[in-house]
Amino acid sequence: MELEVMNISGESTGKKVKLNKEIFGIEPNDHAIYLDVKQIMANRRQGTSKTRERSEVQGSRRKVKRQKGTGTARFGDIKNPIFRGGGRVFGPRPKSYGGKLNRKVKELARRSALTYKVQNKQVMVVEDFDLETPKTRDFANIQKNLKIDDKKSLLVINERNKNIYLSSRNLQNSKVVTVSELNTYEIMNASALLFVESSLDVLQKNA
Repeated sequence: MELEVMNISGESTGKKVKLNKEIFGIEPNDHAIYLDVKQIMANRRQGTSKTRERSEVQGSRRKVKRQKGTGTARFGDIKNPIFRGGGRVFGPRPKSYGGKLNRKVKELARRSALTYKVQNKQVMVVEDFDLETPKTRDFANIQKNLKIDDKKSLLVINERNKNIYLSSRNLQNSKVVTVSELNTYEIMNASALLFVESSLDVLQKNA
């Protein structure tokens, strides 16, 4: 399959790039996508929730009342969980929600996601460009020219570019990543996937 290369003015450059079938034309595996997205989202969880238990609450260790002869239930100290201000029973503790996934499964998931985007005609190729200064207006104009200003877009560049990154970060529905940062979740979360020529070359050479 071939895609036409556009410039930042939204016009055709007359060039075309051929997409590698091993990356953009495989049989998609939905379960691999599910596993990879699940792992990515789990790894983003902080897992820092914590409540004070009985041994961590401030208070006297003195027994509230005598053990027997009161006609009511026995009590320990004021830090008993049944009292106001007492420790919480079985409260959350810091934990890691992250997990591991085989590299081949992650690669299959990413290629499956890219295949879906191509099938849905949500992939565009733009010739390499740079911005002289970080300006949100300039980046917004590029999106408008490419007719993706009303979509959630993901721009994939070859290497870090400070001006492009700073120009895009104030736009709610726009994100810029490098080829090495591209993952299944970001691909599936975008409704318009843009590659600059150099980033597409790197992606297909490393297949």
